[in-house]
Amino acid sequence: MSSADVLRPRDSDALRAELRQVAAVSGMPVVFGGQVYAGALVLTEFLGTRTSAMRGLVVSPSSGVGGAAFASKRPTSVADYRAASTITHHYDAPVLTEGLRAVVGIPVVVGGESRAVLYVASRDAGPVGDRAADLAMAAGRRLSVELAIRDEVDRRLRLREAAAPAPGPDAVVAEQLRAIHAEVRGIAQTVGDAVTRTRLRDLSDRLARLMSDPGIPDEVPALAPRELDVLAQIALGCTNAEAAERLSVGPETVKSYLRSAMTKLSAHTRHEAVVRARRHGLLP
Repeated sequence: MSSADVLRPRDSDALRAELRQVAAVSGMPVVFGGQVYAGALVLTEFLGTRTSAMRGLVVSPSSGVGGAAFASKRPTSVADYRAASTITHHYDAPVLTEGLRAVVGIPVVVGGESRAVLYVASRDAGPVGDRAADLAMAAGRRLSVELAIRDEVDRRLRLREAAAPAPGPDAVVAEQLRAIHAEVRGIAQTVGDAVTRTRLRDLSDRLARLMSDPGIPDEVPALAPRELDVLAQIALGCTNAEAAERLSVGPETVKSYLRSAMTKLSAHTRHEAVVRARRHGLLP
């Protein structure tokens, strides 16, 4: 279990808090929702329900109101669930057992993916009022921002763990050597003389090998100098824009070299590429 897993608050608590806020302010008789797990929406939070018919319901993408909102990443509504022709009716039994007629589903989208759905509903047929719908959408946006912040905190914690120095130099010295390595490669990028540029890059390679595991694999991916230049900056936590500024190139150029390096290293993310490059002795 990583530090991120230990420190991250429960997302269900944030979802529950937003649902309570919507229920308190909107006046809607029923407010409920759930999070997406393994590609399906699971309904777990309910306010104003009279039965347990929908508790734990697993909603597939594109099915029902919530599934449609989940799949399309857009709010979905019906004025009369029983007669609606714009949705599937996979969940008629639990929904109608609860007596719901007007239903609005609001997806919580983070990084282009639906992570949860908030619902407001009424037992009377007819469109849900604009005010209630707006309040639910505002809650969805707040929850989206909150989850995005939590994801970023997790990402940074995991990056710190992945970048933890191997036994040898202490952490402060290791980070200083990595900064020097990146700076040397950055200087080499600006030098016009090819011989001097090659010598500076050789020096940075020696520094990388100095901190590498002596048991690194024999087959080391052949990264181009510019690909290593970019990875060295990414290893310091630089964004693409920051790396571009340090290397005096455009952000698209940085992206291109980073994609190429990731492919050669069989890495799925930029941070995985840094870890793999270190394992191969290509970065300190």
